[in-house]
Amino acid sequence: MIAHSAWPVDPAVVGPFLIAVALIELTPGPNMGWLALVALARGRLAGFAAVAGVTLGLAVWMLAAAYGLTEVFSVWPPLYQGLRWAGVLFLLWLAWEAWRAPTIEAAPTPDARSLRGLFVRGLMGNLLNPKAAVFYVALLPTFMRPDHGAPLSQALTLGSLHLAVAVLLHSLIVIAGAGAARLAPRMQGRALRAVMAGGLIVVAAWLAWETRT
Repeated sequence: MIAHSAWPVDPAVVGPFLIAVALIELTPGPNMGWLALVALARGRLAGFAAVAGVTLGLAVWMLAAAYGLTEVFSVWPPLYQGLRWAGVLFLLWLAWEAWRAPTIEAAPTPDARSLRGLFVRGLMGNLLNPKAAVFYVALLPTFMRPDHGAPLSQALTLGSLHLAVAVLLHSLIVIAGAGAARLAPRMQGRALRAVMAGGLIVVAAWLAWETRT
């Protein structure tokens, strides 16, 4: 039997934490909406490139919270508001970009350049995602125990569990989105651009509403 002290976090919080992060990641939001739209429009490989960028963005937030850098949001609330509106504007820019994309008869196989672009968009979108910031600032500390190991070790361990859950669920979203595209092969050209742009506008509106304080 593993000794209680050998665990970097309190074993009793692992189950509830995994349930909490799964429910959070399944809540409609910027990541879920954008990943589904990318997979629907560009296919599974493009979706996985976007997942990689989103995951790196989450990892940056995790490290920032673990080392106490996110405390600045509590000290200076306008910074949070700036992040919030930057995230909304970024999604609206992605919607405009999707609408202006060239009309094509079928989704092309993504090349290295387009995959890098999706990776960067996923990274930037999550760095500007106040939902991710709130998770690491407000929720993560509630699962940490002052009498159970160093706070840094607890934060990194719980954060890594969150990343694992996020990668799994985001990958499933991509697979589902790519599968839905195969069920609707006639939705191409202008119609597909309209779905992409409209979906991103809805996600931006949701983000602005849900992250208000």
